[in-house]
Amino acid sequence: MSAQTDGPYGPLIPMPELTPDALRAAVARIAPSRVPALTQHLFEATTNAQQTQSLAPLRAFVHSWAVFVAIERHPERAARLRELERIVDAGEQDPAAAIAEIRVIREVAEAEAGL
Repeated sequence: MSAQTDGPYGPLIPMPELTPDALRAAVARIAPSRVPALTQHLFEATTNAQQTQSLAPLRAFVHSWAVFVAIERHPERAARLRELERIVDAGEQDPAAAIAEIRVIREVAEAEAGL
């Protein structure tokens, strides 16, 4: 399976802007159960940014959630990623091929997000 497969209908939503509000709105549409995790991550990133006087925690937040949205907006890609992660976690077979495909999925998602 190709990491770029959209299925017959394309992505569920367009790729949002890389802002906390736009990413939150996108997550609310495609994976509403993950909104609390996003909110917690944003709170922690904001707190860390203030404490360290660095934007790095906020950049990491945007990167993480932009990749998540880029993957999850393609249901077939998201399902394949979960299957690959299950293969790696199970430890029942050599994970090298699964890890390589995970890397491709994430690289494609980063490119779609403009990262």
